[in-house]
Amino acid sequence: MALNLYAYRTTGLAIKALSGLSKARINLYGTENIPEGSIIFVINHFTRLETFLMPYQLFRLTGVPVWSLASYELFKGPLGAYLDKVGAVSTKSPDRDRLIVKSLLTGEAHWIIFPEGRMVKDKKIIEKGRYMVSYAGGKRAPHTGAATLALRTEFYRQRLKSMLDDKPDEAHHLLEQFQIENIDSIFDRTTYIVPVNLTYFPIRARENILNKMAASLVGEMPERIVEEIMTEGTMLLSGVDLDIRFGPPILIGESLECSIINQDMCSPRRIAFDDKLPSRRQMRNESVRIMQHYMAAIYGLTTVNHDHLFASVLRAMPFEKIDPEDLRRRVFLLAEAMKKEKGAVLHKALQEDQTHLLTDDRFGRYHDFITVALDTEIIKEDGDHFIKDRSKFSSRYDFHRARIDNPVEVSANAVEPLKNLQRHVRNVAWMPKFIVKRRVASLLLRQGQAEFDSDYNQFYSPGESKPRQIGMPYLIKGRFHRLGVVLIHGYMAAPLEVKELARYLGKRGIWVYAPRVKGHGTSPEDLAISTHEQWVSSVDLGYGIVRNLCDRVVVGGFSNGAGLALDLAARTKGVEGVFAVCPPLQLQDISSRLVPAVDVWNRLMKRVHLDEALVDFVDNNPENPLINYTRNPISGVRELERLMGAVAQRLPQIESPALIIQGQGDPVVNPKGSKKVFERLGSTDKTYVLVNFDRHGILLGNGSHRVHQTILNFIQDL
Repeated sequence: MALNLYAYRTTGLAIKALSGLSKARINLYGTENIPEGSIIFVINHFTRLETFLMPYQLFRLTGVPVWSLASYELFKGPLGAYLDKVGAVSTKSPDRDRLIVKSLLTGEAHWIIFPEGRMVKDKKIIEKGRYMVSYAGGKRAPHTGAATLALRTEFYRQRLKSMLDDKPDEAHHLLEQFQIENIDSIFDRTTYIVPVNLTYFPIRARENILNKMAASLVGEMPERIVEEIMTEGTMLLSGVDLDIRFGPPILIGESLECSIINQDMCSPRRIAFDDKLPSRRQMRNESVRIMQHYMAAIYGLTTVNHDHLFASVLRAMPFEKIDPEDLRRRVFLLAEAMKKEKGAVLHKALQEDQTHLLTDDRFGRYHDFITVALDTEIIKEDGDHFIKDRSKFSSRYDFHRARIDNPVEVSANAVEPLKNLQRHVRNVAWMPKFIVKRRVASLLLRQGQAEFDSDYNQFYSPGESKPRQIGMPYLIKGRFHRLGVVLIHGYMAAPLEVKELARYLGKRGIWVYAPRVKGHGTSPEDLAISTHEQWVSSVDLGYGIVRNLCDRVVVGGFSNGAGLALDLAARTKGVEGVFAVCPPLQLQDISSRLVPAVDVWNRLMKRVHLDEALVDFVDNNPENPLINYTRNPISGVRELERLMGAVAQRLPQIESPALIIQGQGDPVVNPKGSKKVFERLGSTDKTYVLVNFDRHGILLGNGSHRVHQTILNFIQDL
């Protein structure tokens, strides 16, 4: 059998065209682990897509045709002729093993073998600590075929080498068996097995256009095919991340270093391809050992994602009544624990800041998972809680409908082989609720401090950076845990800016946390590369701390901090009240008016390649030079305007009680702008206070106690 290269490349073009229509995002990792030599790629098998997609992807990476074993069922009808042309071999082909060994000896092709032997739709691969494949007919151990074929390839390669000079007749006999004419390429290569993991995220199954097309063209279809089109069609059309990870190669030659096997390799007697060798027991033992190696490697490369964490924690929690906020806290702790776990492979969304799980879930990780759990009745709503149906995690369900009927269980099964993850899951799921809150608050406090320390050390500028304590975030402990305040400083400032108010509230028994907004409290160069999204994450961190220390949370801020406070109140329903001091919907500061002109200038200078003429900063003359930066980055003003634009759109979403305070003669924030903020608020309980100050910083200095008292009265009224 020979490979039709024209058909193979035509298949590549077809798959490339399909990829263009698909919304799937393919991400490759560890491609440096693909060695030069003859390779069997062992890949986990979850969808039909792998059979068609992976040969093309691997051909692009290696430049060598990649053949695969495919289920004999696929070779019925017109599809069989197509598969024959593109190098797929039926699992029941009588010449299967000889062809694989021959092509690996010559380097004519690489191979793909699925060690599970079939699709594992429920992803249940671990049974009592051992790899065990579950399927419609029962359970069995994974196949050792890939290991056996790799061993046989290397066995014959080394036997040919030893026979070539001493027993040329036997060498010629072996070459005839494999129909090999040119031996030059046999001895300058070796055989490897490369473990590969494919992880799809998210896995969702629903009716799609492919279902409707298939139904109209074919009519009634077997339920198994319907399930596959629903699941895999949705993944392609709705968008799925497909992470393909290559593990370190397994060198096969080392497994033949056994005296009994070596005797057979060097035996002068004639050995036919299917002869039973005296060393077959040792070869069998080695194949089992290699199989266990590559199975552990494949599943150790699973890309852990949010669905895995939510499903695992939900399944492991020992109680039926589930508090949604508590579930999110536990998954947050688990995500942070996995970030620190050496060797853990995380989806890119888990490598980023996870405080959104504690606030507004703005990326939809929690909402998407809960929607699936509710749709499949893993949980049911009961007021502000969920009731978990334990039977859904233990009852048998139709193997071919697992991805539709119980995707939550499928997600939990997928990460069962990851022992370190499972250890963290058990710890987090069984932890008492009050300890969970304490752990979250403690972790976030350390994160806020660590981020500041790192940024301060990185961006410290002699003569320009303020003393460390000015930019440091701080917590003022109150007497009771009933209510706490997140207090946010302004643009180009630092937490010290709001410390007078923080102490004032603290003396009245109120907990206060003042976060350090990203880019502040260090140097203007740090602010120049920060974004308003990072500012939002800094505030989320502060909210997470206070929410886990106190029963109720009020959020407030000054200037840009006021805008960030309003943004948090609009996004997060857990905010009891919000106060905004001089919120910047409109700026009067001359530096902000310069930004459009400077942008035009910078674009012109870049076009003519005069980078030295770029204007990145404008001078700032602050009211509080001991706290504020004296240089204002143009990029920072741009981010401030973007934040203001986003906040303006969200103001009607704020429903909690609100207080707006504005200085009448503010030289930076136009009072008309703060009045518009007040008018657009969705709150029915809202107050606007205009104070007679001719400065911007009304939380500091003469008369500031009146502002402090107004804020305290607002908080106490809550």
